[in-house]
Amino acid sequence: MVRQTFPIDSFEATPRPVIAVGNDYPEGHHVTPHRHRRCQLLYGARGALTVHTEQGAWVIPPERAMWIPGGTLHEVRTIGAASTRSIYIETEFAANMPQQCAVVAISPLMRSLLLAAVDSPLEYEPGSRAGLIMELLLHELREVQTLPLSLPLPRDARLVRHCRRFLRQPSSRDTIDDWSAAAGMSRRGFTRRFRQETGLSFADWRQRACVLAALPRLAAGEAITRVALDLGYDSPAAFTSMFKRILGMPPSRYLRVAAEEELELANARPTQPDEASL
Repeated sequence: MVRQTFPIDSFEATPRPVIAVGNDYPEGHHVTPHRHRRCQLLYGARGALTVHTEQGAWVIPPERAMWIPGGTLHEVRTIGAASTRSIYIETEFAANMPQQCAVVAISPLMRSLLLAAVDSPLEYEPGSRAGLIMELLLHELREVQTLPLSLPLPRDARLVRHCRRFLRQPSSRDTIDDWSAAAGMSRRGFTRRFRQETGLSFADWRQRACVLAALPRLAAGEAITRVALDLGYDSPAAFTSMFKRILGMPPSRYLRVAAEEELELANARPTQPDEASL
């Protein structure tokens, strides 16, 4: 069950530049499309999240967060039970942050601050412990590094249709020839249009899509070999090489990091806002 404590309207109107909330969600929970006036840093403390906007799709694995600029229409789904910790920031205090959605790395200090911040009152006193935590969060926010966990979608109706189909059943065996023929385009025209509208080559886009599909399954404890073969890779080694190239660590390391994060979270006391604040 999603437990609620206060409505989103009062949350947005809180007279503080930064406020923090946390929530626990059941497996498969869907937060329908919505937007916030404030910017949001959505931290997936436990479990995996998928976020969709009109511009693309993202997966947030444990130990990662998503930056969502104020006013961005987005929807969120949980894969497995999930816990979130978020800060919501008035736009003028986030001038140096990306103007588009992005998945970002979370440092140990940032993670500790987020876990501590959710226990703060909404209208904390400036200069108090809670106020200093929020100030430090703003400083740390400027240091976050973006990660290649986004999957931009093209505008062309033919291309976006095939992209969405692929996301439902990704396979590393799909080729440019398969897609260009299905879209009724020449190979050269397809290649040029795809890169122009997504900023990625077809091969890079396909690999990212496979990683995004793999992350929730790995987080749920599925065997690397099974995930690799389901995605069309000839061997776990081939899948691991691709995974490391995209995320900078092999799947086995990712699983250890996720387990460590869940253990740390077990010692943190969550608070639960209205589900529309996710």
